Amino acid sequence: MKLSQYRYEFSQDMIAKYPAENRDDARLMVVDRKAGEIEHRIFKDVIEYFDEKDMFVFNDTKVFPARLHGNKEKTGADIEIFLLRELNRELRLWDVLVDPARKIRIGNKLYFGEDDVMGAEVIDNTTSRGRTLRFLFDGSYEEFRETLFRLGETPLPTWVREKVEEEDAERYQTIFARNEGAVAAPTAGMHFSKHLLKRMEIRGIDSTFITLHVGLGNFRPVDVEDLSKHKMDSEQFIITEQAAEAVNAAKRDGHKIVAIGTTVMRAVETAVSTGGMIKPMTGWTNKFIFHPYQFTVADAMVSNFHLPYSTQLMMVAAFGGYDHIMNAYEVARKEGYRFGTYGDAMLVL
Repeated sequence: MKLSQYRYEFSQDMIAKYPAENRDDARLMVVDRKAGEIEHRIFKDVIEYFDEKDMFVFNDTKVFPARLHGNKEKTGADIEIFLLRELNRELRLWDVLVDPARKIRIGNKLYFGEDDVMGAEVIDNTTSRGRTLRFLFDGSYEEFRETLFRLGETPLPTWVREKVEEEDAERYQTIFARNEGAVAAPTAGMHFSKHLLKRMEIRGIDSTFITLHVGLGNFRPVDVEDLSKHKMDSEQFIITEQAAEAVNAAKRDGHKIVAIGTTVMRAVETAVSTGGMIKPMTGWTNKFIFHPYQFTVADAMVSNFHLPYSTQLMMVAAFGGYDHIMNAYEVARKEGYRFGTYGDAMLVL
């Protein structure tokens, strides 16, 4: 497949700036791959398509406040840094992106917060915008981390909305988020409310959790026409023995496995072994899934409506069938579905 095949008619006003008032009140498009049919529902109806002992697999990663605003030493110039990942706990080293990158060089000192409560020194260049920072802070590791995250703001993508609001700290997070490490939310899971999870339980639908820490590479544009030449950024993931056994037991007993989001799909397909079973695994994955691809674990998936040319759209099209999914996106556009992080959802059966 070629990059240009993932274009569709798109305009900025299709992107949702805010989520539905109640998480499970977003719209849900249901795409039946075999029948080629489309239904229009509300997200809370998702459980009506599944039976007792079917297995929903969620990503329980937790987004941390990764965007910090500060100033450069001497000049006082405004700078923004985006925390990517912690490299060394003792030395307080972090991989970050900086903006404006051209003005931030090795040896520069940066300051954050009132009274410059937190400082940092640039000790390495990693990419054109990437830097390694050593944070300068007097206090315990716990105090350092608490201060760092207090200074940070929710890393809502700027193409959703320029200005982050206080409420985004809760909105841009699933209700079951518990393992901190993501700089972007696993958006399909954000539609699940406490009430919906309770209704799932009453219906007898099972669930389990894997962790994949969503990185900024999630939004990195594909810049090659030949998709086989695109390299995904690696993301850290954990599938515990308990989660693997839960999925495998449901699969052995003939129940459906439902991947809640592209991050779950990437993790389980990375960990797949013989006969469509998955193995416990901790590591990094840069698996890039696009058509044609033979899926072996999930029988259904939930995903938001993704932007043109995105790797998430490519994965959903590989799972649902290219023609079915591109047609569904055209229907979604005409029917006024909301796209992107805070938008509506699609269930592919």
